[in-house]
Amino acid sequence: MTYYLPSHEYIRVDGEIGYVGISEYAAGQLGTLTYVDVPEEGDTFDSGEDFGAIESRKAASDLFMPVDAEVLEVNEELADDPRLINNNPLEAWIVKVKI
Repeated sequence: MTYYLPSHEYIRVDGEIGYVGISEYAAGQLGTLTYVDVPEEGDTFDSGEDFGAIESRKAASDLFMPVDAEVLEVNEELADDPRLINNNPLEAWIVKVKI
């Protein structure tokens, strides 16, 4: 099941694991992405807390954690090609978390 924040982050939930990214709408509004700032594995966040940022040629935006969570993994592919989010935001998650 996928849930969305008003700030356009999503979390796709699979049991106690969640995949956090940005919505198709947010990716479209930002335009071509150039950089994604992500936390480190093991970092913990409260729901609504800023966990990183995303930048494009047009703007920069903070990223907010949709749930209380611990980061299990970051999507390393985004460091080399943040445009993966532009191509398919719902598959190009930013962090994998334990809820």
